[in-house]
Amino acid sequence: MKHRIVVAVTGASGSIYARQLLRKLEAASEQLDEVAVVMTENAKTVWQTELNNTDYQDLGFKFYSQQDFHAPFASGSGRFNTMILCPCSMGTLGRIATGISNDLITRAADVVLKERRKLICVVRETPYNLMHIRNMEAVTLAGGIICPATPSFYSVPKTIEEVADTVVDRVLDLAGIDIKTYRWGSGDSNS
Repeated sequence: MKHRIVVAVTGASGSIYARQLLRKLEAASEQLDEVAVVMTENAKTVWQTELNNTDYQDLGFKFYSQQDFHAPFASGSGRFNTMILCPCSMGTLGRIATGISNDLITRAADVVLKERRKLICVVRETPYNLMHIRNMEAVTLAGGIICPATPSFYSVPKTIEEVADTVVDRVLDLAGIDIKTYRWGSGDSNS
């Protein structure tokens, strides 16, 4: 079965994670039926600040406005099986955790949770306060996956992109996308 994935990019720092994720999804197109993208205005600003470009405009995915409640994934009948929030701001996480569906991102997350599909939140904040921790707990108890944007280094990454890929590859694994990546104990970064 091919995947139908929604990617939401919020205004948290970490645009490199979103860029690497979207590039890797493009490369895995044979495993995908559809990828839909929602970017907040803050996400676009942060992307331009951190990556010094607007390359997101060149991606081959359909983009939806935050207020487009006619998007197919705004309803369970749209049958998108996975939603990835990358990076996921703590404000967005808090709205999801409390059931506030005030835009397309939070509505889609609500749909994914109610339909018992896969919600992956790549939270990007440090340190966490108690509200963050409780919101992560609430989303986890509702069936979501909290995947902090915490890189690993046992693959000995050499570039900032390779560091970001240690998180993105983990997210793709969680989403069920078959990728070539470093596997612990393999000794090979392409296994």
